[in-house]
Amino acid sequence: MRLALPRWAGTLAVKAAVFITVMCCALAALLGVLVHVSVTNQTVGQARELALSKLTEATRSYEAGDSLMWDAGVDPPDLPASLRALAAAGDRGTMVGEHRGRPTMWAAGPVDDGRALAVEVDYSQGTRTIEGLDRAILWSSALAITATLLVGAFAVTRVTRRLDTTARVARRISAGDLDARVDDPRSKEPSRPQDEVAAVAAALDSMAASLQGKLLSEQRFTADVAHELRTPLTGLHAAAELLPPGRPTELVRDRVGALRTLTEDLLEISRLDTGRERVEWGTEPLAALAERVVRASGTSTEVVVVRDVAVETDRRRLERVLGNLVANAHRHGRGPVSLTVDGPVVTVRDHGDGYPEYLVEHGPQRFRTEGGATGHGLGLTIAVGQAEVLGARLSFSNAASGGAVATLVLRSSSE
Repeated sequence: MRLALPRWAGTLAVKAAVFITVMCCALAALLGVLVHVSVTNQTVGQARELALSKLTEATRSYEAGDSLMWDAGVDPPDLPASLRALAAAGDRGTMVGEHRGRPTMWAAGPVDDGRALAVEVDYSQGTRTIEGLDRAILWSSALAITATLLVGAFAVTRVTRRLDTTARVARRISAGDLDARVDDPRSKEPSRPQDEVAAVAAALDSMAASLQGKLLSEQRFTADVAHELRTPLTGLHAAAELLPPGRPTELVRDRVGALRTLTEDLLEISRLDTGRERVEWGTEPLAALAERVVRASGTSTEVVVVRDVAVETDRRRLERVLGNLVANAHRHGRGPVSLTVDGPVVTVRDHGDGYPEYLVEHGPQRFRTEGGATGHGLGLTIAVGQAEVLGARLSFSNAASGGAVATLVLRSSSE
């Protein structure tokens, strides 16, 4: 079973915890080794000096013919072999060994006939001191590492929580929620210490506010232009209807009609952008609605019903979405064009060159077309906006055998 970590406990927190742990362990090991070596050298040095001092006294007593003390002797059986060989070679030396099962500091020197005179110093206390020191180092290191890790984890998680909040706000902004803000307290109070996270949060809030202002200005401009064009276009349309029949009149009426359609599309997009659309919910049989849309389009679109369902939707808006998809398939694709109803999923497909790559990856963009296509790129933009109002999901792809595929996923009335 894999342990589930909080959202803010990401890679940065894990890396920081590992780094702190490794550095604490390395520092504790280094300090422990230095203290252990220093105390061991001091303890061993004191025992060595004492053993050599006793060896000097024992040597004097042996040369004077006096009896040796209980802790001195010639060629004692427990004397380490290496130290015995050193003494037999004419040198003096010391070595930590054992005598009767106890740690002992031996000191040995040469006497007559290649024998070794040795003295012993009980080293049990020194051994216990070093062992106690090692245990104290281990426990104190473990406590220090734990405390440092907890404090470091607390400090790092505070930073990662703030970064996670900033990242979530950035994702909300990229999804279209331009009212989202981080509102980091440090960026609002100059008296509080500023750090890099607060600077990033403040920059993100400033960017969102600037972007929101620019988009609102653009939306107001689009709405104002479209609204101001309606009056002269209405008069132009009326004047065109009064022209005598003929080819020039047909061209004028066609262009005036296209301009009126463009103006109405711009007004609809501006309403969608401002989020002021009201949905009139109702239950509609999807197959009948799709057939009605195809008949109204006047195109030779095949309607295929795999499974019919009733959907909870706004009939006018859904007709607008499907009508735009069918019109776009005939205008920019090639026949045959089919509209398939499979439960709450509606698919519109043509057999042309398919959607441009940018549209499949990022969705439709207004006033952008490629490959010599005509139009203003507003039909699919409106379809996406109306689908979002309905709570549906509209996606675009290209069929493997060729052709563009638009897939609309609706909410069935049973959900």
